[in-house]
Amino acid sequence: MKTFHDCIPCLMRQTIQAVRQISDDEQLIERVLRSALFLASKMDYSQTPALIGREIHKLIREETVNNDPYAEIKHKANDIALAIAPAIREEILASDNPLQMAIRYSIAGNILDFALYNGWDDERFRKSLHSSRTKNIDQQQLEILQAEIEKAENILILGDNAGETVFDRLLIEQLMPKQITYAVKGYPVINDALRQDAIFAGIDKFATIIDTGLDCAGTILSMCSRAFLDIFYNADLVIAKGQANYETLFNCPRQVFFLTQIKCSVIAQDLDSNVGDWVIASTQ
Repeated sequence: MKTFHDCIPCLMRQTIQAVRQISDDEQLIERVLRSALFLASKMDYSQTPALIGREIHKLIREETVNNDPYAEIKHKANDIALAIAPAIREEILASDNPLQMAIRYSIAGNILDFALYNGWDDERFRKSLHSSRTKNIDQQQLEILQAEIEKAENILILGDNAGETVFDRLLIEQLMPKQITYAVKGYPVINDALRQDAIFAGIDKFATIIDTGLDCAGTILSMCSRAFLDIFYNADLVIAKGQANYETLFNCPRQVFFLTQIKCSVIAQDLDSNVGDWVIASTQ
């Protein structure tokens, strides 16, 4: 997906937010913001927003001398999600269709997106979880995904955010005993999950954890490691979490199922949906 004009204010908001995760120095914030604005003015807008974001977040890390500005909020998201996981697991197991309920909670966990939301919001998080039982989702797409899961022997899941990994683990539990591979980022970017976040969620007990080799949001195949690409193209089924994976893989040459909450008007328009909708979509 190309970069739209509406993406630029969002990237600048991310810049301010990222620096404020670690500093209240307004001079530092201004300096980084000016540098990010200059950088964005030179970028090719025919490229995906993830590539522009990659350069901006690299700039932020360099200017602040902090390799992971979102580390603290990622730890909080991990802790809170893990604390409520037992109750959610019970609800999944008690439902009429545990796999479909686990898919719903996996989408609910996508609310833990601090590239688009400014800081922790307990009410927003709990509303998303509460919506899991009743939130409108295209039932036909849900059933198609369930059928594809049942056919597949090996499944690749592309993770998104720290904390969301806990809800992905609950989904993975419902996929057993299939062979599952769970992909995370190779380096810190925004609050995207790293290997340690997936391990903290307990995913290593059920799946093989790999990283894409990337330091940017989404999954830009031309930049991924060869080891990841081998798994990506040979998996029976690929499930990708979050908007950035949709942005970078929507025209992928193989079938990918996307699970996301829509959080911006650009994605809403592309998917013919509304901001706030929960979406299951496929490249084919």
